[in-house]
Amino acid sequence: MKKLILMGRSGVGKTTLTQALKGEKTHYQKTQSIDYGDFLIDTPGEYAENHDLGAALCLYAYEADVVALLIAADEQYSLFPPNITCMVNREVIGIVTKCEKADPTKAEGWLRLSGCETVYKVDSKTGKGINQILEHLKNHKKPQK
Repeated sequence: MKKLILMGRSGVGKTTLTQALKGEKTHYQKTQSIDYGDFLIDTPGEYAENHDLGAALCLYAYEADVVALLIAADEQYSLFPPNITCMVNREVIGIVTKCEKADPTKAEGWLRLSGCETVYKVDSKTGKGINQILEHLKNHKKPQK
């Protein structure tokens, strides 16, 4: 299975998604530092929100096979600039979280504008969309090192 790194602002649902992808019961847990697991890397939202900490995301992206940019369906704006995915030499996917709270159309549009060709819509609490992400990670061959 490919290793996935999750990037997004605080409160977007990275840790809840991590728990859902691992099949764990979801519970609130603030990520204070990079959580480096077997196939998932969960990052604190502050790293995406703070320019000085953003370099850490770049470094950890090299440890992953797939980079996931996350935006919640109820977001008012996107942290990710247009065409940012061209800066990464890894596959980049988009994930819209909290789809039960709002229409995911705007968030999906922002992710596509950022350069994500593949966008998944998930609800981590009900499990909607989780299997599609897991299949994506299983079905794509890891690059040769």
